[in-house]
Amino acid sequence: MMPSAISLNAVRVVFLCITCLLGMLVALGFGAEAYMGGIVGFCFGASVVAVELLLKNFTFRGFSHGTIGLMVGLFCAWLVLRVDFFDNPWVTEKLESAGHMRQVFELLVYTTLGFLGVMLALRSDREEFSFIIPYVRFRQDALQELPLLVDTNIIIDGRIPRVCATGFLSGSIIIPRFVLDELHVLADSPNPLKRERGKRGLEGLNQMKHTPGLHITVHEDRQEREELTDTKLIQLARRLGARIATNDSNLGKVARLQGVQVLNFNDLARAMRPVVAPGDQLELMLVKEGKDPHQAVGYLPDGTMIVVNHAAERIGGTAEIVVGGTLQTSAGRLIFAELAENSETGTLSEPALGAESTSSKERAPRSPRAKAPSRLPESV
Repeated sequence: MMPSAISLNAVRVVFLCITCLLGMLVALGFGAEAYMGGIVGFCFGASVVAVELLLKNFTFRGFSHGTIGLMVGLFCAWLVLRVDFFDNPWVTEKLESAGHMRQVFELLVYTTLGFLGVMLALRSDREEFSFIIPYVRFRQDALQELPLLVDTNIIIDGRIPRVCATGFLSGSIIIPRFVLDELHVLADSPNPLKRERGKRGLEGLNQMKHTPGLHITVHEDRQEREELTDTKLIQLARRLGARIATNDSNLGKVARLQGVQVLNFNDLARAMRPVVAPGDQLELMLVKEGKDPHQAVGYLPDGTMIVVNHAAERIGGTAEIVVGGTLQTSAGRLIFAELAENSETGTLSEPALGAESTSSKERAPRSPRAKAPSRLPESV
């Protein structure tokens, strides 16, 4: 939760008051006027507040990264100065003021290597710090899931930006450079279908980049020795200890054989389908007629078609239905239901298994009905 502007301004005012008070005390200690010390203290505090306002987009994580980089740079400078370049007699003879030059040289080395350490640390990702401090992770990082590698198919698919926006996927998502290059080639393809798929993938990445709680990084390892993209992806996942997000079942099988965890979005979509059993009561929007004049057809969120008997007059509205049974066909699963009001009055009719399929537009055959015998069998 971000702090409010009132609380931040209150902290700034308190800091300015403290600097003014300290300035007055210092001035009185030196026998000067108290108000002069207050003015100097206020100017000092105002300059610090101005620097803080300039760094308002600089996070604590960036500050910690810069501190570690500064420590590494100063340590490298200390190692360089252990050479004792100015203790060489030849240098002492050539430079009359070798002592002063030595101080300037040491200050220059510390400043240069400290600056380089800070800048390199700020440009580095969180995963790269495990090389400096291995086996050390903050609690927040330990709670995060493993990094997630995405392949070209799942980016083009278009579902991963929406899934990330819901908050189900968070943390670090790594996009390999060869995947980004493949998307770029598709976006510049003369084929309009490939060009549209490439542009959709790049737009999806831009949406993910602006998703809160999501850290998008591009891994620069191209692995030019390998030709197959799937092989590159699996090898990179094993090296980084990451998972793979894909909708390619074959890639998922090969990756699991090599010990890589896979998130298959097709498996996720199948797992999210609602489980409907006979006797369940649902609220359904009826959109069109069925095969028989008295039937109405509606659809579940996953596209499953439901045929409702004796509901033709309710088309265009929402109705409470009771599931009666299901039928698995080559075009998908069909669900047959009755109106809830009919089930309460006990006027359920036998479901007719004849409805129009959404994909093939074929008529489903009616279930055969047993004919009543012409006469009752004689009792023995």
